[in-house]
Amino acid sequence: MMEWDTIAAISTPPGEGAIAIIRLSGDGAMKIGDRLYRGKTALQDVDTHTINYGHLVHPTREEVIEEVMVSVLHAPRTFTKEDMIEINVHGGVVSADRVLQHVLAEGARLAEPGEFTKRAFLNGRIDLSQAEGVMDMIRAKTDRAMSVAMKQLEGRLAREIKQLRQQLLEGIASVEVNIDYPEYDADDVTLTSLYTQIQAVDVEIDKLLKTAKQGKILREGLATAIIGRPNVGKSSLLNTLVQDAKAIVTDIPGTTRDVLEEYVNVNGVPLRLIDTAGIRDTEDTVEKIGVERSRQALQDAELILLVFNANEPLTKEDEALIEASIAFDVIIVLNKTDLPKQIDEERLQQLVPNRPIVRTALLQEEGVRALEEAIGSLFFEQGVEAIDMNYVSNTRHIALLHQAKHSIHEALTSAEDGMPIDMVQIDVTRAWEQLGEIVGETAPDQLIDQLFSQFCLGK
Repeated sequence: MMEWDTIAAISTPPGEGAIAIIRLSGDGAMKIGDRLYRGKTALQDVDTHTINYGHLVHPTREEVIEEVMVSVLHAPRTFTKEDMIEINVHGGVVSADRVLQHVLAEGARLAEPGEFTKRAFLNGRIDLSQAEGVMDMIRAKTDRAMSVAMKQLEGRLAREIKQLRQQLLEGIASVEVNIDYPEYDADDVTLTSLYTQIQAVDVEIDKLLKTAKQGKILREGLATAIIGRPNVGKSSLLNTLVQDAKAIVTDIPGTTRDVLEEYVNVNGVPLRLIDTAGIRDTEDTVEKIGVERSRQALQDAELILLVFNANEPLTKEDEALIEASIAFDVIIVLNKTDLPKQIDEERLQQLVPNRPIVRTALLQEEGVRALEEAIGSLFFEQGVEAIDMNYVSNTRHIALLHQAKHSIHEALTSAEDGMPIDMVQIDVTRAWEQLGEIVGETAPDQLIDQLFSQFCLGK
């Protein structure tokens, strides 16, 4: 375990609440605590993993500062693998900040963002992918996203990555032996076994990358644009999914003059819903801005909900929207089906082939469940419930897996072209290093510092 100074920070959100927690970690945590704490037994003498009632008092005036419960955790069985205490005080900004100031005055240093988790990583308690899992848990928008983050924190991805690195390392080692002892002339045997090993790793990387799209959706949300000409029910769709009348719903075309965004949980899939102004020619300056933003939202979307009015025939505006959307993942929403049907549905299917069509009457909230199921099945073939899969969800991990795959393909090509085995080894070693960056075993210090700086204070 590495040795550092003692750090402290408030680890609960600011504001009023039942309790607030001030967290300390480091060799001096117990001593600093005991200089302020008055209870039945000194903190450094109580059993580990216990909660102790007492008071914090001013170290010189013996004036009571707070009534507290203090959690005592002795190294190495702690989150950071260092001595830790967590001081539970009454909730509120003043109380927590007052206690923190006394803790700092007694010799602790204010922790940097993410420093507790960083120490857990540097002390070997967790690897880098698990540390990122902590952040993903904090930011999870749905229960399913939380499950994916929890599996990453438990080390499921790390175990797979370390296993792949071990396979590559065994291949690298066999090449090194061949180079060091050329008299055995085992080039062909070594190259054959190395080729087989890296092919197997390539297959496993492919399996992980196949989960990347779904994993990113669960982690970051699916950017979903609601597109349609004015007054077809776009804002009604947003409001129905969000169950909140944020967008103004009227019979006047062009009422939505801006891009409205909401996060919603659709059967475990987090959607970043974007309700756009109707895309059409307009002389209204404000509406023009909304229309331009709508076009940009269309380009940024991963899913398009293309809304049509079933009570009206297809228009040239409808066909223009179809043309603009055809390259994307699209679900057709045929709204106002409770009214007499006038749209040519057969023509619509010809213009947008092989796309799911969901029939809705949004003012009556009909068809919403079918739409939610269509969204889930479009991106999760086995259903979102198949969450036992080991999803790769982090953009950094996905990029490194692609880089490692490229290096492995370079090695395979070199082997097929009859290149010397030590040349093949260069690309295999590069893949081994790239996979190591995922778990932090070969990650540069600058990257590590940058990743932990994204955490909140006290985590």
